[in-house]
Amino acid sequence: MRLRTALSTTLAALSALTLMSACSSSAGSTTTSGGKPLVGVDYPRSDTDFWNSYIRYTPQYAKELGLELKTTNSQNDVAKLTSNVQTFLSQGVKGVAMAPQDTAAIAPTLSQLAAKKIPVVTVDTRPDSGSVYMVVRADNRAYGEKACQFLGAKLGGSGKVVMLEGGLDSINGRDRTEAFNDCMKQNFPKIKVFGEATNWDGATAAQKLQTDLTANPDIKGVYMESSFALSGTLQVLKQKGLLVAPTDPKHVFVVSNDGIPEELKDIAAGQIDATVSQPADQYAKYALYYLQAAISGKTFAPGKTDHDSTIIQVRPGLLEDQLSAPLVTADGGSYGGVTSVKSTDTSLWGNHLG
Repeated sequence: MRLRTALSTTLAALSALTLMSACSSSAGSTTTSGGKPLVGVDYPRSDTDFWNSYIRYTPQYAKELGLELKTTNSQNDVAKLTSNVQTFLSQGVKGVAMAPQDTAAIAPTLSQLAAKKIPVVTVDTRPDSGSVYMVVRADNRAYGEKACQFLGAKLGGSGKVVMLEGGLDSINGRDRTEAFNDCMKQNFPKIKVFGEATNWDGATAAQKLQTDLTANPDIKGVYMESSFALSGTLQVLKQKGLLVAPTDPKHVFVVSNDGIPEELKDIAAGQIDATVSQPADQYAKYALYYLQAAISGKTFAPGKTDHDSTIIQVRPGLLEDQLSAPLVTADGGSYGGVTSVKSTDTSLWGNHLG
């Protein structure tokens, strides 16, 4: 009886030690059982062609970079994003990529991840406060400036344009809006800009464009801060009898931002005139590239990269890799000193999807 009791006690102690050892090993591991680092990627939304393209590219680059992937979708809801991060933590991810659409409200979540030493890469947007390992986005002020220079050149420096703004709770919406307005005031003071808040909503954008065109039938330009407004804009122009060839005097010049396949087709068909190609493929690639680098303990400094971009220091502790985002037009010409590429250029990611 004593022997059996002693043996049972010894086996129990050994089992406990084995379990503690296993838990310790799991907590300190940066890889899955297959030897790949485990990372989490939260998709911000799946209701636009641009973000659906990003979603499509992400698993492809995770495989190329040798990363194990966990994904969630926060559906443009910062509360859901916060909840998704808790899911990632419970799954043991060693890094998180996210694209917070509300760039102010994400701060507490970033602080929690920093406290747990989980590196974060933000894609397309950067947080208003707090630090992350790297921001991967393009220069969004340049988006607004390129759109301004194109429309200013096409309108000959005078006339009326509508700007269908994104969400001003996002750094992207603020950057594009402010840059477009600043450029117009400085370079084309005779152009009147009707700024319309849309919160990245296509139906809202279409309704406001229709109202503006009814009140001001001499509007000759539209700047859409994202392709979310593409379908509605074309529909409104068609209803007004303004969806005509660029050579027609009634033509309204339209500039978008994103570079999705539909935009490139519409440029070639003469239905819209330009876009700025936001690199959905490179967003996916370099978000994961920097997570891999963070897990490996690598560091970066401001300066040129080996992938045609520039890392800048936004503020102390926050670096941003500004990827290339070219102006795209039908003719590949220069507008107000801004060079463009043709919509048929095979270097554009939008010409590889569709």
